[in-house]
Amino acid sequence: MIVRRSLSYGRAMTLNDPAAYAAAWIAAWNTRDLANVLPHYADDIVFRSPIAARVRPETGGVVVGKAALTDYWTAALASVPDLHFTLEDTFVTVDGLTILYRNQRGGRVAETVVLDDAGLVVSSIAAYAG
Repeated sequence: MIVRRSLSYGRAMTLNDPAAYAAAWIAAWNTRDLANVLPHYADDIVFRSPIAARVRPETGGVVVGKAALTDYWTAALASVPDLHFTLEDTFVTVDGLTILYRNQRGGRVAETVVLDDAGLVVSSIAAYAG
């Protein structure tokens, strides 16, 4: 759950503690249980990822809506039984944050999430190092 208050980064981003949010997001993923991950996301989420393009080629890497995201992540999780993220850093932006982490292979990942007024992710872009 997100405790909300305004921060002064241009337009108000209503996130109490970005580092705590990122830690909770990582912890949810590390359970490998979508019931813990999906509550972070709005029903109208737009998710962009080159991995989505590989797992679900018909998306072109852009997954729209929570139902489609659930379908994609279910397939993706099945193919990565050792999934584990390690938080490295958090960067605050106008209405969201970028979570920098390493995956189970040691690869660096940056995921930028934009939050709505309820604190749910409405847009997410995952980027992978080299």
